[in-house]
Amino acid sequence: MTLSPRLRAVVDALPLRPGLRVLEIGCGPGAAAREVARRVPDGRVLGVDRSPRAIAAARAANDLGTDRLDFRCVAVEDLRLDPDEPGYDLAFAVRVGALDGRHPELAEQALRRLAAVLVPGAPLLVDGGDPLRALPLPPPG
Repeated sequence: MTLSPRLRAVVDALPLRPGLRVLEIGCGPGAAAREVARRVPDGRVLGVDRSPRAIAAARAANDLGTDRLDFRCVAVEDLRLDPDEPGYDLAFAVRVGALDGRHPELAEQALRRLAAVLVPGAPLLVDGGDPLRALPLPPPG
């Protein structure tokens, strides 16, 4: 599956480097997450989405194996790390209502959950910039 021009611009704008642990919020069928995993072969990518249908499609299309790329059905405001799961070095989201202003009632909780699953100083990049913009995270805790 090829990326749409919009998603390609988003992935191209990510500050990817070897060994990164990357979180995609609202991954849908996983096209961007798969491309990120291909670009960071020694890293780890987790795509999360609240839609069971989207996660099923993402898992079905995963040709990279779950050691490099995995998907989890969870809303961003409920996201938690599994026991012994390290934090993520970078998170990105495209058209996620809790992060783009469409569902402001979820924003505070979503940002708190992201602060807890990202390593200190990790960027959260969302659409709405050129093509991305950084969102500040609250201090963890």
